[in-house]
Amino acid sequence: MNNLKAALVVLGLAGALPFAVSAQEFGPVAGDREFSISGTGSSDKNLDSGSFGVTGDLGWYLQDFLILGVRQSVNYASIEGEALKDDFWNGTTRGYVDYQFTATERMRPFAGASLGLIYGDGVKDSGFAGLEVGGKYYVRTKTYLLGRVEYQWFFSSSSDVDDAFTDDGAWAYTLGMGYNF
Repeated sequence: MNNLKAALVVLGLAGALPFAVSAQEFGPVAGDREFSISGTGSSDKNLDSGSFGVTGDLGWYLQDFLILGVRQSVNYASIEGEALKDDFWNGTTRGYVDYQFTATERMRPFAGASLGLIYGDGVKDSGFAGLEVGGKYYVRTKTYLLGRVEYQWFFSSSSDVDDAFTDDGAWAYTLGMGYNF
C-alpha cells in the first residue's frame, strides 16, 4: 500500500512539472542588465539615395519597470542629387531613461526620454534631447524583439532648446532584438 501511495505522489509531481515549466517569468527584474542591437534604414523613392544605421543599447534596471542606460548609434548615408553625390557618416551618443509597463506576460510597452550628442559628416555637431515610445516582446524568458520611435530635437546652446522642439527636430525609427542578463 505504501508503494502505491509513493507511486501516486510521484505521478502527481510529474503531472505538475509541465505547469511549473510554463510558469516561467518573462522580462527583467530589478538589478538585471540588458543589451540590444537594432537597425534603421531609409531610401528615396528611386533608390538613388539612402541611409542605414546600427544602434547598441546597454541598460540597468533600477526597478522591474525602470531602466537607465546608454545608447550608441552609427549611421551612413549616400546622397545623390542633381548637384551632389556624397557619402556621410555620423554618430550619436546618449543617455536614456525608460519606464516599462506590463501589458501582458510577454509584451512590455515603454516610454522615456534621452539626452545626448550628435556628430559627424553632414550634421552640425550639437546636443539633442528626445522623447521615445516603443515595445519589447519577449520571445523567450530573457530575449526580446524591440521596436522604438524617437522624436529628437537639436540645439547648440541652452537658449536654443525652446525653439528647437518645433523648428529643428527629427524622427528616428528602430527595430532590433535584445536580452536581459
